Amino acid sequence: METALMVVSGCGTVCSIVFAYLAFVRNKRKDEVDQGAHGGTILTEIGYIKSGIDDIKKKQEVQDARYLATVERLAAVESSVELAHRRLDEWTACGTH
Repeated sequence: METALMVVSGCGTVCSIVFAYLAFVRNKRKDEVDQGAHGGTILTEIGYIKSGIDDIKKKQEVQDARYLATVERLAAVESSVELAHRRLDEWTACGTH
């Protein structure tokens, strides 16, 4: 009887060790899959953010080009107005109006 109890307790101990190891391996695989999915989600979100930043940079470059063109046109208009004022001043100074 004692031998049977020792065999049963020994089998129980061995089985519990085997089941604990199998559970450990299963959970490790599940954790790795979960980590991979989480990492993939983060990389996807980073990709979306990068794409948005690239779009903003392109729009900013277009806006900068428009600003420079406007400044150039404004400088040309100011120069033209200055010349027109000089001509008007000269015309009124000559008294030929």
